[in-house]
Amino acid sequence: MKTSSLLPRRTVAKLARRGAGLDAKTLAAAARIVEAVRTRGEVALRKHAERFGDVLPGAPLYHDRPELARALTGLSTDDRVRLERVASRIRAFAVAQRGALGSVRVPVPGGIAEHRIAPVERAGCYAPGGRYPLPSSVLMTAVTARVAGVRDVWVATPKPQTLSLAAAAIAGADGVLAAGGAQAIAALAYGAGPIAPRDLIVGPGNRYVAAAKRLVAGAVAIDMLAGPSELVVFADSSADPATVAADLVAQAEHDPHAVPVLVTTDASLVERVERELARCLADLPTARVARAALAHGGAIVVSSVDDGVAACDALAPEHLHLELRDADAVAPRLAHYGALFVGPGAAEVLGDYGAGPNHVLPTGGTARSTGGLSVYTFLRVRTWLRIDDRAAALPLIEDAIWLGRAEGLEGHARAAERRLRS
Repeated sequence: MKTSSLLPRRTVAKLARRGAGLDAKTLAAAARIVEAVRTRGEVALRKHAERFGDVLPGAPLYHDRPELARALTGLSTDDRVRLERVASRIRAFAVAQRGALGSVRVPVPGGIAEHRIAPVERAGCYAPGGRYPLPSSVLMTAVTARVAGVRDVWVATPKPQTLSLAAAAIAGADGVLAAGGAQAIAALAYGAGPIAPRDLIVGPGNRYVAAAKRLVAGAVAIDMLAGPSELVVFADSSADPATVAADLVAQAEHDPHAVPVLVTTDASLVERVERELARCLADLPTARVARAALAHGGAIVVSSVDDGVAACDALAPEHLHLELRDADAVAPRLAHYGALFVGPGAAEVLGDYGAGPNHVLPTGGTARSTGGLSVYTFLRVRTWLRIDDRAAALPLIEDAIWLGRAEGLEGHARAAERRLRS
């Protein structure tokens, strides 16, 4: 394969995407599974979990807290220390986020208006495990749910390995469902076995997970519809081509449909990065997957930093990494991304593996309208109104009477008028 084909030249219009890109065939397949689990419960869940290899025939579908604790105890000391250290950084960031949001109390005529913050009661956290086990996603989702104050947290992941079960124990999950795909999302949404129906389902997954989340949305809240992972490296001539190549490959090995992109003001950097990509792929165990993903991404050459900023904002990528001489100055000018990594030291993989901020992020251009998973995803803002002094509330009551009649809703106006009688 020619090195020039590793990073195809692209335009912004070619790479700009919107949404999860779910096709009708995927939605139909997911719908059949979701409906089967909704109507037949655990019987259908087990059938599809075994069919897709999530769990061996007859093996347990559910791992409770004592089993998770045993998995944690069985880890080597080094593995346990590292897993707990990653969890502590995720937890610290989530605690800081939670502390930034508080109650609000505002005087109104005759009383008080308030908002109070409360977590959802039950959350389902999906962690992919088909191609690679991702204990990092177990930590990112379940730790954040617990910090938010969620009382009942279940993790779903296919073929759960010891490290994922141990991660669930460290996160404080109530249990792990050994299932993936649409069947897992349906079980979390509608309940199965010891799992009560969830109020919220979060976490990344393949297109069947995204399709199922779309189908159950409404019956349960969801965080986002995640598509294939994305990385844009915005670089100039100061960037080290070997580092840029390493970062693109790290993103590319996720999935053959991942989208690694280089945006650069230096056309010669593309060729230098391609030579480094060829070296990286020569002995990479995941080279086949990475090559396919690189073909989905590519390189965009821009004439200036201004044009590069415009290109990055048009792409609104999941991850955006700045390898620029003046990265600190450019960073505030960018408006649309899931997570920003500023400077050569801030590798995107450090964000993946627990620097603190969450790695569950919007894809497909949806960073224009939403942010990544955070402690706020699990919280509800609820408002209160208390009127103690009806005389002082007269302007508020009179305005309500006026608006009710202006809108033709006489019942509203009369209900407000009753407050004048006391």
